[in-house]
Amino acid sequence: MPGLFDQQEKQERTKAQPLAARMRPRSLDEFVGQRHFLGEGMLLRRMLQADRLGSMIYYGPPGTGKTSLGQVIALHTRCHFAVLNAASAGVKELRAELDKARDRLSRGDGRTILFVDELHHFNKTQQDVLLPDVEAGVVNLIAATTANPFFSLASALISRSQVFEFKTIDEEDIAQLLWRALTDKERGLGETHAEATDEAINFLAEICDGDARRALTALEIGVLSLDAGHKVFDLQVAQESIQKKAVLYDAKGDQHYDVASAFIKSIRGSDPDAAIYWLARMLVAGEDPRFIARRIVISASEDIGNADPQALVLANAAALATERVGMPECRIMLSQAVTYLAAAPKSNAAYMAINAAMDDIENHRVIPVPTHLKDGHYGGAKTMGHGEGYEYAHNSKEGWVDQDYLGVEKTYYEPVDRGYEAEIKQRLDELRAKRSQASGNE
Repeated sequence: MPGLFDQQEKQERTKAQPLAARMRPRSLDEFVGQRHFLGEGMLLRRMLQADRLGSMIYYGPPGTGKTSLGQVIALHTRCHFAVLNAASAGVKELRAELDKARDRLSRGDGRTILFVDELHHFNKTQQDVLLPDVEAGVVNLIAATTANPFFSLASALISRSQVFEFKTIDEEDIAQLLWRALTDKERGLGETHAEATDEAINFLAEICDGDARRALTALEIGVLSLDAGHKVFDLQVAQESIQKKAVLYDAKGDQHYDVASAFIKSIRGSDPDAAIYWLARMLVAGEDPRFIARRIVISASEDIGNADPQALVLANAAALATERVGMPECRIMLSQAVTYLAAAPKSNAAYMAINAAMDDIENHRVIPVPTHLKDGHYGGAKTMGHGEGYEYAHNSKEGWVDQDYLGVEKTYYEPVDRGYEAEIKQRLDELRAKRSQASGNE
């Protein structure tokens, strides 16, 4: 039987929680964000309406509602909600929760939602412990992770779960949540009778980078630090209540690859502003500038090539300067190279040419060296006819002779009509026309 003071103790524990924990949504209607899978007609909403809730993996940055949504779903489905943190729990704790879930089911006490936070901290063996009970329906697993599950989780677990990617919460939703917290007397800051300016709330909504927890924490710090006679949460207080956020960037995980991908695609897409932003994002996060320099050199040939041969020269110079100078000054050389490459005319003709030629060779379409091109300088070569019939191009007035250099009709390099490569294209078109005309006259 509950004690007389149980309710009071519960209230005191709730009051001791930070604002972000107290303001966790209690229903789907209170939940903000993630409309792409939780909005009307979207997948997760349909799963809940059909009462066909399977195991799920929630993947996304901190403060986007992964834990909150798990709790809301438990309330919505009237399931028991059990929580484990994979960073601190082991197989023993995991098996204990699975045993409890099995007992509840046997007693007719309903099903269990097992919420495992930061599941990527479990190794493959620990993840495999979950599989039998997930498959048997003993628990509905909700796994939350900030790491890309396709990199960090066992494929067997992914195949048995629905993956939902959480995105940062937009500014409008964050602002709505902050106003609710400021006025809520039961769970929020309503009892303080503090007021806030639109400017301050909008500032927090913008500066928190879609992290609701960070915005609510700043609001709580600011309001509780106000003087008794000055209960206005204004822009200055808001600015003083929030710290600079560490850039979310895992040098070995998907953030590393995603940002690098956006960087290269921005150069390829001729958007210097976007390319500079992604360059800055990597540098501020502590990415190795030599990695960035290597990517720039590759892009100079892959994406620009002969449309502007100077791009490779500049990229190489920036890479060399990065090695010699290091951070923070090498950011200037990298920026120069990036803006040049982004603004340069583009061609991937050289890149496509070598790929096509290597594909032919790797697929056993090997062309023998024509006899007249073989080395004829060693003893006995002439007796085999090697080099016989070869014409030295520089002996021609034009520096070109109509001669077969491959042995088959094949075109690998197809220059584009952009930048300097347009001149290359014109010259090659003329030479190929001469060769075709000469062949027709034979």
